[in-house]
Amino acid sequence: MEKRINLKLSRFVLLLLCSSAFLFASINRLEKVDIFKGELRLHFAQECDKKKIHKFTLKNPYRVVFDFKDMKLSHSRMAKHLDGFVRIAQFKPTTVRIVIEHNKPYPCMAYQPFFSKNYYHIPLPKHSSNTLPAERFKTPKPHRQREISSVKKKNKIEIKSMPVVSNTRKDELIVIDAGHGGHDSGALGGGKREKDVVLQIAKRVERQLKKKGHPVYMTRTKDRFLTLGQRTRIADKKGAVVFVSIHANSVIKAKANKIHGIETFFLQNTKDEKSQRIAARENKAVLKGTNKLSRNVIVDSVLSGPKIVQSNKLAIDVHKSVMAHLRSKFIGVRDGGVRHAPFWVLVGASRPSILIEVGYISHPKERERLCNPIYQELLAKGIAEGIDNYLDNRKKEIDL
Repeated sequence: MEKRINLKLSRFVLLLLCSSAFLFASINRLEKVDIFKGELRLHFAQECDKKKIHKFTLKNPYRVVFDFKDMKLSHSRMAKHLDGFVRIAQFKPTTVRIVIEHNKPYPCMAYQPFFSKNYYHIPLPKHSSNTLPAERFKTPKPHRQREISSVKKKNKIEIKSMPVVSNTRKDELIVIDAGHGGHDSGALGGGKREKDVVLQIAKRVERQLKKKGHPVYMTRTKDRFLTLGQRTRIADKKGAVVFVSIHANSVIKAKANKIHGIETFFLQNTKDEKSQRIAARENKAVLKGTNKLSRNVIVDSVLSGPKIVQSNKLAIDVHKSVMAHLRSKFIGVRDGGVRHAPFWVLVGASRPSILIEVGYISHPKERERLCNPIYQELLAKGIAEGIDNYLDNRKKEIDL
């Protein structure tokens, strides 16, 4: 009887030790925190599992909160060098909490770098850095809020009578990329060049977005060629919330009268021959001098990136809006759908990115429409509204 008790006790102790060892092994550590280029950069001892990160927001004052489960701080003075608007603490025995306080909502699309799973980057409010005082991000005092309210009441009539652009979008920078340029004319058809047509449309998109209150950065405003590095990194350097590249399609002369339509793409490998052909044509000019192996290595590393799902959602919202606007005035606009393909211009941007083929410049009727100012304006309105819808939907997802 005594032997049986000892055996059961030994088994229990062994099970307890194994469970403890497994629990200990599953706990990660936050080793280092820094602010660099407007981002809070976290460095972990082991690979960071994104499934264990819970993000949500709080109000009054506005705060973005990240809870990292199965995580411990390597030391209690982790955030000593950071400003007061960023707080890091061991919220629970196995949960690290990061709180970023700001005086208003801002786009905070955190991501994991493509080549290192031991890091996690969180964008900070615009103009913030580890040298700025925390007071800059505090909410207005109550008496100041009363002053603002009284001024609004006094000027109520004047405000109503004047066209007012909403400021709620001013931190949502959009980068618009007009494809090709310079010595790279892109597709040709009926004496028209892709690089000229897409630049005209891109400028209209810029104006539509600015009407909605968005700041916009154009990768080019003139007929100039951009290198691969410039196109793929601009959105990240500028801190854009989305990146949209505008192109026009083309096919061989034998099929020119048959194939037309609008297609919206996000980055992903595909076995679809048509998508591969379109991507190969668009990639041709910017991939000179690179071999197939180096291209595949980089593309493959991006395909599991954090922005693929969001890029897909952006593509759906923009494509739906474009089709609705065009079909409201024009008959027979073909819907080519939302598709995926390895477009090189989308590689490297660590934020939602899409490429829109606004139509086939090789198709006579569609080419005529693409050069029509009314058609271009409807395209621009559709793209701008689609981006707006995506950002609204994204905010709803974050606030759930």
